[in-house]
Amino acid sequence: MERVRALGLGLLLGVLVGAASGLHSLRYFDVWVSEPSPGVPQFTIVGYVDQNRFMHYDSDIGKDEPRAQWMVANMDQQFWDSETRKSHYWQRFYRMDFDTLQRRYNQSGGTHTWQRMAGCDLLEDGSTRGFYQEAYDGRDFIAFDMNTMTFTAADVGAQIIKRKWEEDGTVAERHKHYLENDCIKALRKYVSYGRAVLERKEPPTVRVSGKEAQGILTLHCRAYGFYPRPITVSWLKDGEVRDAETEWGSVAPNSDGTYYTWASIEARPEDKDKYRCRVEHACLLEPGLFA
Repeated sequence: MERVRALGLGLLLGVLVGAASGLHSLRYFDVWVSEPSPGVPQFTIVGYVDQNRFMHYDSDIGKDEPRAQWMVANMDQQFWDSETRKSHYWQRFYRMDFDTLQRRYNQSGGTHTWQRMAGCDLLEDGSTRGFYQEAYDGRDFIAFDMNTMTFTAADVGAQIIKRKWEEDGTVAERHKHYLENDCIKALRKYVSYGRAVLERKEPPTVRVSGKEAQGILTLHCRAYGFYPRPITVSWLKDGEVRDAETEWGSVAPNSDGTYYTWASIEARPEDKDKYRCRVEHACLLEPGLFA
């Protein structure tokens, strides 16, 4: 179970971080596992707008459910019934094709995962971009490039699907239409519903501390309660950035929808006054320096 969670989390965090440069983003993540267990359904879909989860489906509950209050307030039961029918379609799709994938990789058992990510971004300049990629057992499998209308296969197993999709001739067009039209239309609608939450600004609270052990002073800089997610935390010595000596934590969510992160660096105790933590965030008019 922990392996399945780790595989799903790795793909998820990687794409969410990649979405941070857009003005607004919509992402759907599908995960199919060959051996479900308590707490890990066989099939799951999770939807995010601007890294905020707004919907959830899994094969245990069997229906799409809202995960954001602004979706509850704006979408009626007819909408959720329609979305559930789509999720049931994808669940059948994975069930039928999973055996084919296992045969291609000569697998007769064990725990295996098949993941899919589809989504789009609205950028600062008003342009859009789309993403579609799949992974098998946590490794790249196949991806779609909307600009070139081509598929990239990561291995021999994916090459078979690539040829099949290219021979079909309509798969690339359907992917492009979804990413350029349906996805963007849905993103604009969801952002209009959740604007008060999605476009809010919460500045970071910064705490700096130090702990000395065996003649080494470890300095910690922690940033709490900020939104949106993108943030830069750096350690400076005498005004110079010391990234090569810095260790960073991931940018992780809080229960209230804000984020926290940290950065640490080792120093000589007598040099402690030479160090400053610099924090850059959209809510700060200029970078903050903290001793």
